[in-house]
Amino acid sequence: MMRRAAGFTLIEVLVAMTVMAVMAMMAWQGVDGIVRARDANQARLERTLRLNSVIGQWEQDLGLIQDSGVVPAIICDGSTVRLTRRAEGGLQVVAWALRPDTTGSSWWRWASPVVTTVGDLQDSWLRTQQFQGGEPGQLRTLEGLSAWQVYSYRAEWANCQSTGDVTVPRASSAPPGQDVPRGIRIVLTFAPGSGQNGSLTRDYLVKP
Repeated sequence: MMRRAAGFTLIEVLVAMTVMAVMAMMAWQGVDGIVRARDANQARLERTLRLNSVIGQWEQDLGLIQDSGVVPAIICDGSTVRLTRRAEGGLQVVAWALRPDTTGSSWWRWASPVVTTVGDLQDSWLRTQQFQGGEPGQLRTLEGLSAWQVYSYRAEWANCQSTGDVTVPRASSAPPGQDVPRGIRIVLTFAPGSGQNGSLTRDYLVKP
């Protein structure tokens, strides 16, 4: 006798398709979670590397501060830190500034051409006092900040009149060429939604 060919009923097929659809959805959610976690970790790593690179440049500038006797070695105001540093072949004026933008505020750096004469050094220094934002040569180094404070150490830590509501007294000013502090402290406060939390404090010992 010929056996009747066995097969699946419509209900069995529908149940199997439903199970497969559920398993496929679960698998997709798992893969999507892995991809999102990978992207978040990659973005966090890039922000950390960027921050370390910028802090490294800041500390390199501090490590090369030069007492020129012509313009201040380092001076701060409400938004900008200006300093004179050694560079290959001469001296250079560098300005670090915090400027507001869509991310909260960004940290900008400008470096003058390397100069070898008193007149050119004075011109570079005066140029930094006329910055309004967006001048050629300025580089946005770090985004997502809300405030910063800069402190100098001589006999004690004193605020360099930087941004933020702080009550530490300002350091007394000194004549150009005689105002190299023994240490510099920077406090960067990150804006909400920047991907960084709280604030970062770094101290740097300025070599005589």
